[in-house]
Amino acid sequence: MFNKLVQFIFFGNYFVGLLTIALALETAYQLQIPFNSPAFYALAFMVVVLYYTYAYSGVMKPTATNNPRTLWYRKHYQFVKISQWTLLAACSALGLWYIVHNFEGIIKLPLYYWLILGAVGVAGSLYYGIMPHALAKFNLRNSGLLKAFVIGFVWACWVDIIPVTALRIERQFDIPEPGFLLWSFIKNWMFCTVNAIMFDIKDYADDSNRQLKTFVVRMGLRKTIFYVLLPLLVIGVISLAVFAYFRHFGLPTFLLNLIPFVCLIWVAYSLHNRKPILYYLIVIDGLLLLKAICGILGALVRNI
Repeated sequence: MFNKLVQFIFFGNYFVGLLTIALALETAYQLQIPFNSPAFYALAFMVVVLYYTYAYSGVMKPTATNNPRTLWYRKHYQFVKISQWTLLAACSALGLWYIVHNFEGIIKLPLYYWLILGAVGVAGSLYYGIMPHALAKFNLRNSGLLKAFVIGFVWACWVDIIPVTALRIERQFDIPEPGFLLWSFIKNWMFCTVNAIMFDIKDYADDSNRQLKTFVVRMGLRKTIFYVLLPLLVIGVISLAVFAYFRHFGLPTFLLNLIPFVCLIWVAYSLHNRKPILYYLIVIDGLLLLKAICGILGALVRNI
């Protein structure tokens, strides 16, 4: 029973939806800005679950596989189909209400916000290759080197830029120090990019057979860790240090925020041996939850 519940939460992408809320809350605590409305967090959860589950919409095709996640989707195909349509209906209804309720704030949104939202939308669409073919035939899922950076970019926008944009819409709130948001964004971008590259390690054999030149396929695991993951983490830590300096973090707050980066390095080293898929979903995605928790605790400690 417990295993079924774990598979439901992680294979069904509900945990990823919760991560979105946790990381958005971390941003609010770290930047000391108001929380978004409950409607925004509900929309964020549903959009992320819908988006990530879309990749498994074709799992009923009769192809041989031993992938536990794919097998789970085949076994629960009807449930997933109903769940997706239910989420889509709820998301559409709540989204329509949100637009009507905040219409004045939306039409007054400055142009640069729209440009950022457009960039996120294009990146998300290119990832699945769902842009109109007349505009783009490029599928980022098949671009080994760009994929992780785009995933990290979209995640950083989703938990940093979009919550701030929603605050502008909901409350006409402008962030007092935009520079802080930039450093927070870079920190999250690097962390989420490293997280995505670690998932490529999970798919090493499949990517190699498909001749998808991810970092791991091109360089091997050891070189990927030393020449890609560690430099990106260093950039993330530097961004954290700059952010902490200008936000006047004390040592306890800085160390709390540093814990997820140290754990990320440790988990990367542990990937020398192949792990079950649930390990990647629980432990690697769990690092994002750890980051959110440590970031929130660090902000609370700072205010004591």
